[in-house]
Parts: sequence; C-alpha cells; structure tokens
Amino acid sequence: MATQHFVGFLAWGAATRRGRAGATWQACLCRVLHVSEGRKACGFFYLSSFVSLQTFEKLLIANRGEIACRVIKTCKKMGIKTVAIHSDVDANAVHVKMADEAVCVGPAPTSKSYLNMDAIMEVIKKTRAQAVHPGYGFLSENKEFARRLASEGVTFIGPDTHAIQAMGDKIESKLLAKNAKVNTIPGFDGVVKDADEAVRIAREIGYPVMIKASAGGGGKGMRIAWDDEETREGFRFSSQEAASSFGDDRLLIEKFIDNPRHIEIQVCGDKHGNALWLNERECSIQRRNQKVVEEAPSTFLDPETRRAMGEQAVALAKAVKYSSAGTVEFLVDSSKNFYFLEMNTRLQVEHPVTECITGLDLVQEMIRVAKGYPLRHKQADIPINGWAVECRVYAEDPYKSFGLPSIGKLSQYQEPLHVPSVRVDSGIQQGSDISIYYDPMISKLITYGSNRAEALKRMEEALDNYVIRGVAHNISLLREVIIHPRFVQGDISTKFLPEIYPDGFKGLFHLGIFLIFLERIPVAKSKRSTWELSVRLGDGIYPVAVSKDGSSFSPCLVSQQVEVDGMKLNVTSEWNLASPLLSVTIDGTQRTIQRLSRNASGDTSIQFLGTVYKLQILTKVAAELSKYMPEKAAEDTSSILRSPMPGAVVAVSVKPGDTVSEGQEICVIEAMKMQNSMTAAKTGKVKAVHCKAGDTVGEGDLLVELE
Repeated sequence: MATQHFVGFLAWGAATRRGRAGATWQACLCRVLHVSEGRKACGFFYLSSFVSLQTFEKLLIANRGEIACRVIKTCKKMGIKTVAIHSDVDANAVHVKMADEAVCVGPAPTSKSYLNMDAIMEVIKKTRAQAVHPGYGFLSENKEFARRLASEGVTFIGPDTHAIQAMGDKIESKLLAKNAKVNTIPGFDGVVKDADEAVRIAREIGYPVMIKASAGGGGKGMRIAWDDEETREGFRFSSQEAASSFGDDRLLIEKFIDNPRHIEIQVCGDKHGNALWLNERECSIQRRNQKVVEEAPSTFLDPETRRAMGEQAVALAKAVKYSSAGTVEFLVDSSKNFYFLEMNTRLQVEHPVTECITGLDLVQEMIRVAKGYPLRHKQADIPINGWAVECRVYAEDPYKSFGLPSIGKLSQYQEPLHVPSVRVDSGIQQGSDISIYYDPMISKLITYGSNRAEALKRMEEALDNYVIRGVAHNISLLREVIIHPRFVQGDISTKFLPEIYPDGFKGLFHLGIFLIFLERIPVAKSKRSTWELSVRLGDGIYPVAVSKDGSSFSPCLVSQQVEVDGMKLNVTSEWNLASPLLSVTIDGTQRTIQRLSRNASGDTSIQFLGTVYKLQILTKVAAELSKYMPEKAAEDTSSILRSPMPGAVVAVSVKPGDTVSEGQEICVIEAMKMQNSMTAAKTGKVKAVHCKAGDTVGEGDLLVELE
C-alpha cells in the first residue's frame, strides 16, 4: 500500500511537470490508484482537503530553482495562483515558466535580486500577492523580511518574527533550548568579537572547536579548528562567508563533537498551540558541512531514542510558539546521546524523504497553518511507512575536494523518471545554464521502497539512468557512497567521506567498462566473427578478444563473448542510436552504460556505475604503433597557481617580488557563496600576479606565477 501511495505522488509530479493542474491531475491520480473523492491518496494528502480548502488566491515565491518549482506544484493542486521572481540571468528558468506570473527583481548577484527586499516588496504590491513562501536560503529566515510583510498585511508562509529571531540566532536558540530542557553542546554562549577572543575561548572549551555563523545555515560560515592558527583562519573565513550569505557576520564557538551522526527531527506547529514531530532524517553523509545523501528513517535510532528526540524537538517548538514546518537538528554520538545543534525555521532541502514515509505534503501544511487552520493530525497519526533516500545531485567535480563547483550549459538532460518509485525535484531543463551566482544543485533525486534495501537498489538504477551533459556532476560519488559496505550496513558518521576516501575521491575501477567497445565493432553486414583489440585505460593497456555468439547479428540486439585479460564474459546489448543510454547484460546481470563522447581516433568517454572513464579503443596493430607516438609533457604546476574552479576573486594576498612559503595563502576564490583559500605549492618569489579582487575567473585560469 505504501508503494501505491508513492506511485500516486509520482503521477502528480508528472502531471504538474507537463503543465497540467486541477482536474487533470485528479484524473491522473485516480487512474493510477483507483481512488474516490475524499479517500487518502498519494500517501500524503486528502483529495477533499485541497478541493474545498480556502487559503489564498495568489502567492509569491521569494526563491528560485527547484524549491520554487516544488512550491508551485503544491499551489497548483490547491488552486492558488503563483508569482515567481527572478534575476535577469534567470529569465528563462523553469520556475519562471511554471508560475502564472513572473517579475524580474534585479541583476544576477543575490544581493541585488533574491535578497533585494525593496524590489520584492514592490513586486508583491504590483501583483497583489496575498502571501509569500520563502523556500529555503535567501530570505527564508530573515526576520526583517517577515516583519515588512506583516506590516503590509501580507502573510509570511512560515513562523512569526519572534520564532525566526529566537531560533535563527544560534546563540539565543541555544539558551532557549537549555531552558526548554533540550540537550545542548558545551560552548560559549555569546558573540565572539575578534580572532584573539576566538583563540581564548577555544582554549577554554578545549580543541577541537566548531566556529559557525550565528545567523547561518547550510554549511556556510562554518569551520572546524584544531589549534590556535586554524581558529584565527576559521574566524576570518567564517565571518566573511556569514556576511556574504546572511548579511550577519556574528560568530559563536562550541565544542566539536568528533565522529557524530547528524540526525534531525521534522516538526510542524500551528497557531493554536499544537505541535507534532514527524520522525527523523539521517543526514550524516556530508562534505564541507553540507549534506549530500539523506534518508528517512535512520538505521541508528531505536523507538525510545526517536521518541525522546521528537519530544525535545516539540518542547523547543512550543517554547517559541512555533507555527509552521521547521527542523530541529541534533548531533548523536555512538552511545545515542543527542545534542541540540540548531533549529531551521523554514522548509528543509531534504523534506521530500519525510513526505515519502509520513504521507504529508509539508508545503501544503505550511500554507494551511499560515492561513490559521489547525493541524489535522495527532502525534499517533504520524506513521513510518517504508524507506526513502535522497541524493543531492550537484554540478560539481567530486574528484576535487569531494566537489568543487562546475558551470556551463546543460547540453543534454534526462531525468530517470521511468525508473519505478523515483521522484526528482529540480528547477532546470535541457539548455539551462549553471552559473557562478547560485548554489550548484541540479536536483534532488529521491527513491522510495518498502524497506531500505529496496530504496537503495532503486537509487542505483536511477543514478545509472540519469543523463547530465555539459557540466561536471557528482553522480559517481553518490553512486559509490550508496553501495559502500559501511553505508549499506548503516555504519556512518559525518566523517564518512574523509574516512572512506582519505586521499580524496578517485572513482571506481571496473573491468566491465571495456564492454563499451561493442560500439567500435562494425556489426552491420560484417562477415568477421572475431576481433582482437586493445583498450588503454590510464596507464594500463588490456588485450581484448571479441567473438560472435550465434550465426548472425541483429541490427538492434547484439550478443557476443568478450575476453578481457583471460576473463570471459557473455554480453548482450540493445542498440538505440537515439538514446544516450545503452542497456547491456553481462553474464545475466543488466547494466546501464552512457556513452558521453567518441572520436575517430578511438578516444571514448563513457559513464559506467556512476564513474566516467576515458579510454582508447584500438586495433591490435594500431595499439602496437601507438607506443611510438610522443606524449605531451605534463605541466609543472609547482611554480604556478591556477583556479581549480570558476568563481570570483575575493582577495589577493601577494604582489610581485614577495617571498611566499609552501602552504601560504595566495588568494581567496568565492564560488557558489563558499570561500576557498588558494595556497602556494612551494616556497619561492612571486614573479607575476594575474588577478585582482573582484575579478571573475574560470577553471584553469592562471592566477599567480612563482620564479
């Protein structure tokens, strides 16, 4: 039954993606589930509730991308007209096309568009929007924005300004949590004034410590420090990132709990004093303090710990009279002791996994509560049905620090919606641009199953069938994480990635990648029955023998026997030149391969099991001759500094003639609102500086030369 509920949700998503709404969507759902009016469907809402419920006539979404699209979908089913705002570079964005109205609020930089309160307030007046949903990030936890809306008689889809102030300020929220008898992390309950005070406080608490923005979230403005030097550096970067992302550079310091799990509780409250906890989400797979893979429920919690965490989360929500959807985050140690981390007074990025297992549409609940309706459910009504996993698909190169941003145009884009029980929350399409101005998230990929194994298996298939061309992406990392034995066993913590990949992520090596050479074989009208080939991959050259299996080839179905380094495999593949996906069966196991590129010299790029491989496929004679071809010498990078990512130069710390030491900071590059320190690879004298603060640089651009 849980699977049927999820299928209903998918039907809704498919209908709204095609621009359908209202009766069309209801008809689609009823065809899938054979439900009648008023019966609980889709796993998370009642048909009658959104047909008859009166809330708002018009709602503005003060956000962009996938979360704006997500809010628009629920508004469509509730019969609410929507207004999208956008920057000039987002004029053709998907959320702009989905909304009933769209208005430009400024140029690309967020400070001049999505954070421009004056411009947004003007749009609200112009369009006569009655309510505003802020999504997450941007102005979603800005008390001044909520206050200005209230003064104009516009409803803010979120908690009131008191709750935003209390919970949005990490210092104040920690004091409130203590008073509400919520477990808290030891630390300094005040604002850190400068780097010297940060060092003093860190010494008193005891290393390691966590330095983080008081008004922050999403991993921005956070640094771990293990000594005085790292504390000074962390204070500088955290304050700069906090000011850039949130307009507030205040910092706090607390004890860093080493090797914890990050588990959060979804809560929802109304204006009538009711509050519920909607179970937990496991968010321990992170890089740079930002979540990468989430799931619900957690493999780690027993019913007693779950209930204790939920009750403390609700106690905190009631302490500030919280009225909306929100999330209370905890760090949980190996003994299941849990400590309050922060409360996010907004819809969380990873909310879909909660919707899948509880049957609630959290956006709809937020809108109902904002209108003044009480919660429809009691705590005993909240179930855990099945298992859901979410992977955040980013335009990032996972081989660089687990993910440095990538920009470009999506030349080809195909979501794996044909895979059963898959949901994709995205705000892009083929032809969309990924720019340096905004978060590099491409989508949230969610799979659902009756149990964890089923959900993970579907995630494997979904990742293999996800086609993204034109930018680097992190699918290789995601896929390797979800099949790693430790992850499968539930043996995870926030240090999972650095522990599993201490030297950085390198990708997966698998002999099965040789199967792509099937495309090099002239199957049409060929009289040959065997081929001897060589495949070059990295530093290795592998002899490969291929022979026909049967008397003839079918133009669409090819069956062959492949021998790689003495290992024999039976391979059957289906050909479809119009599809970027190639289905291959290897000794009875079905696999999906993506061919990314190929040229006449045999250079081929493919994606297999999430990893991209660059290989060269040659005949035996060509392989013998290739050893005589001169190879291009690798560039000596010890005397130069190139930008590892596209971004903006925030600061340059050297000038020509300066002497620098190995590891010394040369400049700072900001990309997607994260600041990155670029350091010298060796000790030497600066020969030339090719950038200045304010410059925009691309990946590989020369920044500084040493003599």
